Amino acid sequence: MAVLLYVLGVALLAAGVAGLVLPVLPGAVLLVAGVLSLAWAGDFTILGKGTVAFAGAMGLAITAVDWGASVLGAKAFGASRWAIVGSAVGLLVGLFLGLPGIVLGPAVGALAFEYAKDPDFGRALRAGTGAFLGFLAGSVLKVALAFILLGVVALRFVLR
Repeated sequence: MAVLLYVLGVALLAAGVAGLVLPVLPGAVLLVAGVLSLAWAGDFTILGKGTVAFAGAMGLAITAVDWGASVLGAKAFGASRWAIVGSAVGLLVGLFLGLPGIVLGPAVGALAFEYAKDPDFGRALRAGTGAFLGFLAGSVLKVALAFILLGVVALRFVLR
């Protein structure tokens, strides 16, 4: 049973990392489930409850970054509420268009909604640029948080 849980845990961690860039997989949830599976496999001796709690906190942080990065990026570039809503709508529509839609959807949505509110193309372009840069920064931060989580888990196994 323990071997199966270890294999499942590693598979869940791999799927979680993939889920950070693939929208069809809930990356943060899979990472936390992977840590929980590994902890359970070792009867919580190698990975204790503290490590599982840390994984849960990191999962929440990754989710928060995922949800807020494009919005905060657009806001930092002076976008209105319309652009913020457009960024969210663009992300939802982009989910159906694959990776290009996911990357460009928030920017196009922010640009379109900002332009619809105020037909100043320069302002709309700044809002779209902010959403795109926010998405990129958020993606880098999500991956960094995931690798910190993986590093902590790996260290717990190496230093046992």
